[in-house]
Amino acid sequence: MDFFISAAHAATGGEESGATGLPQLDFATYPSQIFWLIVTLVALYLIFARNALPRIGEVIEERHDTIEDDLDRAADYKRRAEDAEAAYERAKAEARAEAQRIAEKTRREIEAETEKAIAKADAEIAARAEESAKRIDEIRAEAREAVGEVARETAKALVEAVAPDAADADAVVSAVQRRMEG
Repeated sequence: MDFFISAAHAATGGEESGATGLPQLDFATYPSQIFWLIVTLVALYLIFARNALPRIGEVIEERHDTIEDDLDRAADYKRRAEDAEAAYERAKAEARAEAQRIAEKTRREIEAETEKAIAKADAEIAARAEESAKRIDEIRAEAREAVGEVARETAKALVEAVAPDAADADAVVSAVQRRMEG
């Protein structure tokens, strides 16, 4: 602290007057203040120009390069994503086309199987219908025979009941038969 007191004493010219005030505003010390200000600014400029500014420039350039690399990588990823999306869309379109082709093939196979089943069912129905028609014809023939028999028996019984002596069995049978045919 003695150093500061002796420096202040030397700056005032050794006078021990009780003058108070700011030493910066003392016009007598301006030339030395300006000299040291210039020396300090030159020293700071040299320190910054040789050490700090190149480091700051390197950091800025490095950050710029990193940003450029990141942008390049992002553009590459974007291109890859677009390529992947296009490949996905192509694969999806191919899958849809394949599904439609398979569906069409399956539809044709089902139609062919259905047509075969319908043809088989139609053949079975036709065979059953023919069989039924034969059976109906047989039933009709049996029914005609039964009706004819009943008609002959009834006609014979009626003729015998009305004219017991005039009944000719063969004439009654032939009359009933003519009537049934006609």
